[in-house]
Amino acid sequence: MSFELLKTLCATPGVPGREEQFREVVHTEIGPHAEKISTDSMGNLFALRSGKSKDPRKIMIAGHMDEIAFVVKHIHKDGFIYFHPLGGFDPRTLIAQRVKVYGKTTLDGVIAIKAAHFTTPEERGKVIPLNDLFIDLGMSADEVKEKVNIGDCITMDRDLIKMGNFYTGKTLDDRVGVYVMLEAFRKFSQSHDDIYAVATVQEEIGLRGAKTASFGLKPDIGIAIDITIAADTPGVDEKDYCVKMGAGVGIKILDSSSICHPGLVRFLKELADKKGIKYQMEVLSAGGTDAGGMQMSRGGIPVCTLSVPCRYTHSVVESVHKDDVKATIDLLTAFIEHSHEFQF
Repeated sequence: MSFELLKTLCATPGVPGREEQFREVVHTEIGPHAEKISTDSMGNLFALRSGKSKDPRKIMIAGHMDEIAFVVKHIHKDGFIYFHPLGGFDPRTLIAQRVKVYGKTTLDGVIAIKAAHFTTPEERGKVIPLNDLFIDLGMSADEVKEKVNIGDCITMDRDLIKMGNFYTGKTLDDRVGVYVMLEAFRKFSQSHDDIYAVATVQEEIGLRGAKTASFGLKPDIGIAIDITIAADTPGVDEKDYCVKMGAGVGIKILDSSSICHPGLVRFLKELADKKGIKYQMEVLSAGGTDAGGMQMSRGGIPVCTLSVPCRYTHSVVESVHKDDVKATIDLLTAFIEHSHEFQF
């Protein structure tokens, strides 16, 4: 495993619909291991390693390139920036955070609110609506209007670090999934089936890239690689944990976007048992992955999601356990090498 590669993936911007800079990093990393690389009109990247079977099936492995982000929607007369979210943010996590604004140049900024000294006790007891937050670039209004336009992209600004057994930082959703896909694609020895590693776009705003990518590719099986919610923290009942940190890769049964193919779920579980890979079964009551987009493509395909447990999702301190990341790589690699054994 390469912490430096994961750190690079997390640091590279990939706003929904503007994933081109991140796609270049993926292309560079996966290129030496692929027979063919292509990009569709939506911006999805496809990398192929052909199978050795005379009649190989198409296996689509999907990890999404986009991160939750913002676009500039209004520039205040005094130079403050108001923004529109692309993806699901909790406003409680945004106050006093650093951001990058991608105007004519890349600009540093901070998300701010009215000073506490000028708020009422009632205001201080409420969650600040996202619409009331603004970005301060530390510039005059004229400077801001010269450098920034409506529609310019904004991302959070936080480095990935090692914290005990965890990696923590922004955009592990889904940079860790892309990382797992890259590592497995590089690592597997041989497959009977054609393996397509697909770095998808616009997952955070409706699984859009996975829908178009799978429609064009016509895969026989789809596997999404993404994070899932590890709620094993104080204040949450044990029955609602979903998955736990350090307990292995999550094999998804269902979420709000897909019900995973029961035969595929069973096959992955048995494969993990056979290979001695730690895993946990996952039922997620809210949220979805690219599996939902793939599942309903054309006439429908069997799908499953392999999940990396993640605490504090959609924040700048998303956290994953290094052992869970390795377990996800190991199970995806094993599936690629044994996919021909799965029949449905």
